[in-house]
Amino acid sequence: MNEVKTLMYKGKPLVRQGQFIFYGFPDDKYILYMNIIESKKVKNIDIATKVLVQIQNTDNDISFNDKIVKQCEKRNFYDAFEIGTIWLERELKK
Repeated sequence: MNEVKTLMYKGKPLVRQGQFIFYGFPDDKYILYMNIIESKKVKNIDIATKVLVQIQNTDNDISFNDKIVKQCEKRNFYDAFEIGTIWLERELKK
């Protein structure tokens, strides 16, 4: 039987679907959402050059616009993921 394994980072799932990246548990109050808006090729590898970072509320009873708690854009994946994980931890501690 094939078992799908989810990549875990610091105890939370990290999932990529195309240019969208999700970090955190869907049943937590908040999740980190990142969208790779622009990228460039470097030796046949796509490198993110513009990433939308959002902390989203996972409550399905609120409107999409109300789901966005914090948002910014970063120029690379590392900076986007770093600020996103910091924001996520802060929101989950509230």
